[in-house]
Amino acid sequence: MALSVHNLLKERKYPFAFAFFLLLLFVTFLLISNSQSPITNFTRPGPFSSLPKSPSPLTGISSNTSSTGIDATVDYAIDEWELCKGPGMVDYIPCLDNWKAIKALKSRRHMEHRERHCPDPSPRCLVPLPQGYKIRVPWPKSRDMIWYNNVPHPKLVEYKKDQRWVVKSGDYFIFPGGGTQFKDGVNNYIESIEKTLPVIEWGKKTRVILDVGCGVASFGGSLLDKNVITMSLAPKDEHEAQIQFALERGIPATLSVIGTQKLTFPDNSYDLIHCARCRVHWDADGGKPLMELNRILRPGGYFIWSATPVYRNDERDKNVWKSMVAITESICWKVVAKTFYESSQIGVVIYQKPVSSSCYENRKVNNPPLCDQAIRPNNSWYVPLESCIVPLPSYSDKWPSPWPARLTDKPPSLSSESDAEENFKGDTRHWSALVSEVYLEGLAINWSSVRNVIDMNAGYGGFAAALINLPLWVMNVVPVQESDTLPVIFDRGLIGIYHDWCESFNTYPRTYDLLHSSFLFKNLTKRCGIIEVAAEMDRILRPGGYLLVQDTMEIINKLRPILKSLHWSLNVHQEQFLVGKKDFWRPDTSTTV
Repeated sequence: MALSVHNLLKERKYPFAFAFFLLLLFVTFLLISNSQSPITNFTRPGPFSSLPKSPSPLTGISSNTSSTGIDATVDYAIDEWELCKGPGMVDYIPCLDNWKAIKALKSRRHMEHRERHCPDPSPRCLVPLPQGYKIRVPWPKSRDMIWYNNVPHPKLVEYKKDQRWVVKSGDYFIFPGGGTQFKDGVNNYIESIEKTLPVIEWGKKTRVILDVGCGVASFGGSLLDKNVITMSLAPKDEHEAQIQFALERGIPATLSVIGTQKLTFPDNSYDLIHCARCRVHWDADGGKPLMELNRILRPGGYFIWSATPVYRNDERDKNVWKSMVAITESICWKVVAKTFYESSQIGVVIYQKPVSSSCYENRKVNNPPLCDQAIRPNNSWYVPLESCIVPLPSYSDKWPSPWPARLTDKPPSLSSESDAEENFKGDTRHWSALVSEVYLEGLAINWSSVRNVIDMNAGYGGFAAALINLPLWVMNVVPVQESDTLPVIFDRGLIGIYHDWCESFNTYPRTYDLLHSSFLFKNLTKRCGIIEVAAEMDRILRPGGYLLVQDTMEIINKLRPILKSLHWSLNVHQEQFLVGKKDFWRPDTSTTV
């Protein structure tokens, strides 16, 4: 029987009715809210299950700054920042420019002085700007020309003038596509390689490349047109600022050297490795440098070596070739092509790594031996080079799917655990939704100005995968304290590196347009100071560049005053996204050099 308001009051049932009415309103509100939420609420799958859940629902993403939850009792800001003091600080890289540690080295024979020697404590100072620094030339124009004042290092112009690596023209550096081995131009060189060995299939089978001793990265820059992403690698040496040129051009690159320690890449990662007169003595120290290439080269992958021992017959070159023959045979590499290009007068040899262990097992002499996997570390961070062959993985006969299918197909190195594939697919869906519906639409970032990106804790590389159709590239960083997902990133046709964010990153100042992190700082700040990490982010980021942090308000509240003291503009969105934009401010602009 229906109840009238009069009867409810008379029978004292109004408390129940009122409560029922409130409950009905609450349920209705939840249904409406959930229907408007662009992203479902789930913890990042797979190796990220220990991370905090993203607050949900994400309704009405706004560009308005939120001050909710600010802890006014704690001040994490620095009262007064100072410029880094000393010569050459405009290009300061703390872990590569620690001159006190370098001078104390007992030996430089194996390039120890080009390796990482990080200062303790990490610096809090800010690097100055070069005089006349400007917002970089936009991509793709930057591939061919950059502002001279942004990287004012003319030494290579004179040193390599006959090879046309780089030419100064007015206010610009111009990159005509020359190189020591690119006498007919880099594009002709690339086409010649595919004609020599068509199975390489640039941009289909061969997607991820390492270019050792890359110069100004014209090889990697040209391959971008073929859907090939190349990690250009060189040390900070007398070839002044070659990696800085590469990154200013918008070409993926990193500073490193094959010295006494492993490269910070996983086993079996690169489809192809290239060396054109890269000045690495592959036969040195019992062949350790070449065994390091073997470690990071994918089973069935190729090593292209274009150097004088391949095609000259003087005594020195013949001896080097003889050593290379012995070492490559001992690690079961086979020569699949060797040719001489008449027009450019250079020669190329192409080796292939085996996909089966049968060759290792049938060698007459077990030298070098197979590495003992039981005692090997699970990443290559500060690990000495090995004199052994890394055993082939269980999936050694499975090449990743052709590009672009490999971006979303199951990676060969993915864990065999029952839920691994679903976690991987869930992570891909998560980032696809978050990037398309929030990052690209609701955070007021000018993505057209973004070319070089770092994902500071990349996981499976889902953030980079979600951005694949934009004209940018992502350096996927896997922190060494987190789950090792870097092999999966390479399987997907992306690039990345191991790193510890309590130390400086191997890059020049002002080389990235956007830094991204998702729930990185809670664990990180248990080991090192947040102010030092902020100073490092300021060093890496270009003026006009962005920081995009997804994290808890507790972490955001710690970052905000520090970034404000750096004169960055800041916005907080939906109490989980912090967007910072760096400007040209320096503590004392009169002291810039």
